[in-house]
Amino acid sequence: MMSARAVTWDRVLSDLPLIAILRGVTPAEAVPVAEALYDSGFLCVEVPLNSPAPFESIGAIRARLKEGLLAGAGTVLSAADVQSSLASGAQLIVSPHTEPTVIQATREAGLICLPGCATPSEAFNAHRLGAHALKLFPAEAMPAPVVRALKAVLPPHLPLLPVGGITPQTIAAYRAAGAAGFGIGSAIYSPGSTPDQVHERAAAFVRAWRDSNR
Repeated sequence: MMSARAVTWDRVLSDLPLIAILRGVTPAEAVPVAEALYDSGFLCVEVPLNSPAPFESIGAIRARLKEGLLAGAGTVLSAADVQSSLASGAQLIVSPHTEPTVIQATREAGLICLPGCATPSEAFNAHRLGAHALKLFPAEAMPAPVVRALKAVLPPHLPLLPVGGITPQTIAAYRAAGAAGFGIGSAIYSPGSTPDQVHERAAAFVRAWRDSNR
């Protein structure tokens, strides 16, 4: 079980920068799945807004796990989505794209901002607009050498988190190339996954992350 110390974005980055993406989760599943992730050691979850009743799920996770788990909204496409996410209790805003209005609204709301980018131009624009970290998406199109090339030109303090097709077996190469963390989707959760299955899969990612640091 994790420490009772409150989870912040800085703690996620320093202790276990893995974001579990719960695409398709329902409000009835959200808390048991989040508890399974918490018990495995995860510090951060994301509920994409194209899931059923996503704001209800985010609110339920926050109410149950309070400051023990950073809860975010994903697939955030507009400034209105940011405001709805804020009202639900989301602490983190993740987008699949680099949209200036979303980044601006996220910063104004005082939330952590992770826009998606796939090119150097998008990455530099997101950084200029105030992104706290970059979601490299889709990672299937950006193998480890691409991450290494981006790290060579982007500000060294800017965290890069590949998202898309990440497995325990791919973590080490990306991390060696400079990835600061990962967003992990169906390899941890897909609709119908049980809390026990989620816990087992999440634990494998925790082990892979820790092994990659040795």
